[in-house]
Amino acid sequence: MPATSGAGVGEAAVIEVPWGWLLLAVPALLGLAAAWHALLHKRDPRAALGWMAVVLSVPIAGTLLYVLFGINRVRTRARRRRGPPLDEPRAARPIPAAGGAHGGMPEPGGLARAGAVVTGLPLRPGNRVELLCNGDQAYPPMLAAIRAARTSVDLATYIFENNALGQEFVAALAEARARGVRVRVLLDGLGEWYSPGVGRRLRRQGIAVLRFNPLRLLPPNLNINLRNHRKLLLVDGCRAFTGGINIGDRHLLDPPRIRNPVADLHFDIRGPVVADLQAVFSDTWCQAGGRDRSEAPPAEPEPVGASHCRVIADGPDEHLDQLALVLHAATSAARHSLRVMTPYFLPSRELIAGLQSAALRGVAVRVLLPGRNNLSYVHWATRHLLPELIRRGIEVRYQPAPFHHGKLLVVDDAYVLLGSANLDPRSLRLNYELGVEVFDTGFATALGSGFDARFAASEPVTLAALHSASLAVRTRDALCWLASPYL
Repeated sequence: MPATSGAGVGEAAVIEVPWGWLLLAVPALLGLAAAWHALLHKRDPRAALGWMAVVLSVPIAGTLLYVLFGINRVRTRARRRRGPPLDEPRAARPIPAAGGAHGGMPEPGGLARAGAVVTGLPLRPGNRVELLCNGDQAYPPMLAAIRAARTSVDLATYIFENNALGQEFVAALAEARARGVRVRVLLDGLGEWYSPGVGRRLRRQGIAVLRFNPLRLLPPNLNINLRNHRKLLLVDGCRAFTGGINIGDRHLLDPPRIRNPVADLHFDIRGPVVADLQAVFSDTWCQAGGRDRSEAPPAEPEPVGASHCRVIADGPDEHLDQLALVLHAATSAARHSLRVMTPYFLPSRELIAGLQSAALRGVAVRVLLPGRNNLSYVHWATRHLLPELIRRGIEVRYQPAPFHHGKLLVVDDAYVLLGSANLDPRSLRLNYELGVEVFDTGFATALGSGFDARFAASEPVTLAALHSASLAVRTRDALCWLASPYL
């Protein structure tokens, strides 16, 4: 009898063990499957993360809730009924030129008023803005301006490389300092680590150098966020250079000095708006610990051109969201064309909706991205969100190598937004950035034509190509996209 009981107990144990494992494994597998589905198909990373937390924490109930409320079956059925033709972008079409003016100045959809309300700054008439492509066109006039400076040179940059080109700038700045010109250089505390030693080299020449938010142990400051990403050179208070170009060999392409050069856009600006750019530098200099308030401001530059311009300073301070709001206004104001060039494209849900809305209104929306990115994880995250843009008729293309770091927004061949900001959360929420609005039909038309030439030479991004990626690649892209608010 005891033996029988023992056998019965043993038999029961043999039977119960696999069922116990199944009771544990099935809910876990259901939760993992639901979490994987949310990762791949949710458009908002916050929604994806929320659903993943629910289904992994409470697998059975969470999975049931996700199946009931989380999967958009209506959208799936609608796509199935529409069929494949509408899953591809509409045929490329020519972008018409914008017409009309207001008070002698192009006025696309009230953008002038939007910028005034957001920034509190007026539009400055009488400016001249010139495009400079890559360091090959940007560095010679910048160095010439420094060598011809009579009163002041102010330089703010994110990266100042300690290579041949960087040393040429150090020499020009030192020569200006020796002539009695006031020279100030503002380096970012993190960007300086890309090429250590430049700060010491400048200080040895008697040049005033400050570091913005430097990393240090005493007093402790280990914050790698809140960077000064602005690129700005001001000479004698009457000429400015700004855009996306840092100082160094990486931006020289003809011929390249390094293995993987970086293409970019910079701008030479003269006219009354330079006074506002000077004010931005002075404020940032003071924020980094310098003194500037007691100095008399330079005289406002004389009008020299036809562009109406406004400066937009953006950063995690009282200027927070100024560029984001202007970008939203631009997408809403576009009536004919909207051209976007950026190296890092992780737009907010609001900006995605604005781009989609413009395309649905019949605006020709074109987005130009680098085909080879220096930050692979950003490229992967971007690729995950592209299908929802392409389905709404937005044309996306990848520029051929080298990596293109340029940032540009052109609306209706009448309005240009240029500067240092990328279309990603870091630029628009954490970095100190600088933008310049330019209302000038001739200037905007020229930049639009250059954009279209680049666009024509770039590779179209299609849904077929995106969907042909393996499941492993799509999962990797989705995981990077999930982290996009923090990239």
